This record gives sequence, structure tokens and C-alpha cells, in this order.
Amino acid sequence: MSGPLDPHLPPHTIPAIQQFLRGHLEESGAKGVIVGLSGGIDSALVARLARDALGPERVMGLSLPDANFPADLRGEIRDYAASLGIGFREIPIADTETAIERALAPDGLDLVARGNLKARVRMILDYTEAHARSFLVAGTGNKSEILLGYFTKYGDGGVDLLPVGDLYKTSVFELGRELSLPETVLARPPTAGLWEGQTDEEELGFTYAFADQVLVGLERLLEPDEIAEKLGVPLEKVEPVVRRVHANRHKRRPAPIAKLSLRTVGVDWRD
Repeated sequence: MSGPLDPHLPPHTIPAIQQFLRGHLEESGAKGVIVGLSGGIDSALVARLARDALGPERVMGLSLPDANFPADLRGEIRDYAASLGIGFREIPIADTETAIERALAPDGLDLVARGNLKARVRMILDYTEAHARSFLVAGTGNKSEILLGYFTKYGDGGVDLLPVGDLYKTSVFELGRELSLPETVLARPPTAGLWEGQTDEEELGFTYAFADQVLVGLERLLEPDEIAEKLGVPLEKVEPVVRRVHANRHKRRPAPIAKLSLRTVGVDWRD
């Protein structure tokens, strides 16, 4: 039995995403898309959707493991790309990451700063590979991560397009099951993979299943107390999700520009 604020997967999801991908490639003149493959549900789903929409020859899976990346997961990613028939390349990032950290902070970075560095190194490699092939970078972020600000600015948030950016995390899993993605992918706890043992839900402090219900409430313009009432939970449980959405608005917006002229990019000059 579904709850009053559970996300629902729109019936037109797959054809809409396929049309979105084809349209953006045609408009840009790009030859294909790069998808960063992490072993998680989001990247596996985006790669599958892109393969089905564009054909395997127009999709490149890029695996960018760090020093702690499990060897069995590296093999699993490689096998998944092969099962889709898409191009694949693996580029370890440990040496690059270490060189940057030593140059910037000889005494070492804290855990979060190091995690953000990994994400930004991966973004650089995604775009370098995309440029060499005249491809676009297809991001793997979903609606829950975008609203919660659960991504690295100019890291995994630095992409050309977001095919599943309007799907909540729970809907991503629903679509993954509908497309029969590998059970190992569907069963793996969501993780950004920025440090050993890290999981999304532990770091966030709440589950995606709960957060998505709060986010659906906010999407419907409900007040936090209305959301709490509909979900039958104390307001104090809803507030951390709401605070995180508000606190991370800067991640969802372009850099602000001081307005000095008649029409200003991002203010009153919108392409």
C-alpha cells in the first residue's frame, strides 16, 4: 500500500528520456554521450537508457576508480558495460588525486575535502574524454540528490545534461527494476563512493524513502507541518530534510551576477 506522498513513476518516463537524449544530441551536434560508471543504480540506469535511445556506438562508459575502489566492483562495472555493448574505458585517479592534494595541502585534506577533490578530478576526466570524442557528459544525478544538494559542486554536478534529474531516488530504483538491471546493482546501498564505507543515507541522516515523501510534499507546495501530518510523523523529523533543501539552493543555481546593464545573463536574459 503506497503512502500519501510516495513518488510515482510517470508512465511516459522511458520514451520521454529517450527523446530528451536524442534531442540534445541533435541540437548540440555531439556524436554521443559519456556516462561515468560507478557501480551504482543511477549510472547503470543512465547508461542503459542512453544505450537504448542512442545505440551502443554513441555511448561511452567511463570508470574512474580511486585507490580504495574494490577490485570486484571494477570487474563488475567492466562486465556491465560489455553487456550493454557500449564503449568502455577505465582510468584510475589515485595518482592525480594524490598529486593535487600534496600540492594544495601537504599535511593532508579532511575527509569531506578529499571526497570533493575525487569528484572534481572525475569531472575533469569526464570532460577531457568527452572533448576528445565530441561527446556530451550525461550526468547521473537524480531529483532527490539535486534537491538535497547531495552532490559536489563542479564535481558530479558538473555535467551537460541530466537524463534522470526529474526522477526521485525511489523512482530510479523502480525504473531499474522495470528494466531488469542486474540484481547486484539494485541491491547495493546508495553511495557516492567518496571514502571507504560511506553510504548516502548514513551521511544524510535519513533514508531516501522518507526524504522522497517530504520532497514530494514540497513539490506540491505543502508546508512542513502539513507534510508531517500527512506522513504521521513529528514535525522534527521532517525539518532536517526541508532545511537541507533550503541550505543547498546555491548548488542548484548558476553563479549570481551583479546586475549592471539592461539585460543580465541569468537574471533577465535567459536563453
